[in-house]
Amino acid sequence: MLFTTFAIVTVAGAVAAMSFRHLVHSVLSLIVAFAGLAAIYLLLGAQFVGLAQVLIYIGAVAILVVFAILLTRNTREIQRSIAVSSWRQSVAVVFAVFGVLAWAIYGSGAISHVMRPQPEVAIQQIGDALILRFALPLEIIGLLLTVALIGAVTIAMQEKKEKR
Repeated sequence: MLFTTFAIVTVAGAVAAMSFRHLVHSVLSLIVAFAGLAAIYLLLGAQFVGLAQVLIYIGAVAILVVFAILLTRNTREIQRSIAVSSWRQSVAVVFAVFGVLAWAIYGSGAISHVMRPQPEVAIQQIGDALILRFALPLEIIGLLLTVALIGAVTIAMQEKKEKR
């Protein structure tokens, strides 16, 4: 029952992210979808993936997108239609992709084979590997995200000066 609830919240957040006219509302709905997905991961026992979902996607990516939208948005409102004029073709493509993926998964034999038990990996072991073995890539990614945020602020400030 709990899984179904989180799945409904995740799908509702994703559908709302696609449906809203305002970008800020869409990103906030995307955060709800990310939170629902993180709850599903935690419910399934994948603590590291669930916490990474919260920290990386909700805590970093979604907030960065909100800041980028707020810093670079236009002051005039753009009117656009929610429904796409070719929605029938879009639905056909979605079902075709879903069918190909389902056929590939079913044909791969991954469902029918008995899987051996996976070794237990603790969050402590993953954290040690990230801090000890992969410290430099983590620092480079952090530096890259900081430079991207500073660049977004600089571009937004230059656009505001040009409008005056």
